[in-house]
Amino acid sequence: MADSTFWWLLAGACIVLELLTGTFYLLMLALGFVAAALAAYLGLALTGQVATAAIAGGGAVAIWYAVRSARGRRAGATANPDMNLDIGEVLSVDSWNADGTASVHYRGARWTVVQRAAQPPVAGIYRVVGVVGNRLMVDKA
Repeated sequence: MADSTFWWLLAGACIVLELLTGTFYLLMLALGFVAAALAAYLGLALTGQVATAAIAGGGAVAIWYAVRSARGRRAGATANPDMNLDIGEVLSVDSWNADGTASVHYRGARWTVVQRAAQPPVAGIYRVVGVVGNRLMVDKA
């Protein structure tokens, strides 16, 4: 079997494993194997092919890891404005109950409101920072 065929088979195996597991890093390793297959076509020795696979695949993984780390972690579904359109909206709380909750009319329905941080319950304008079930978590605006 030719060296390039071996590298193409490894790249295909990584792609299949990626489809089964859903990890994007296996695609980066597959890129390294494709680079090694191209190096084999160019006539590099086996050592050069392995080095090409390691540099290309490892470099792609390192770059992808750096990009993901730079973006930071996304907020969970309860506090992600991409998933809950209520987050960031402003509402008015007229009075608070003794248990630390309030009932407000928001978007045509009655909602239960709780404060995210332990602050004194004062009537006023609040900003929605999270949605947990049917409760809106708010901070003072």
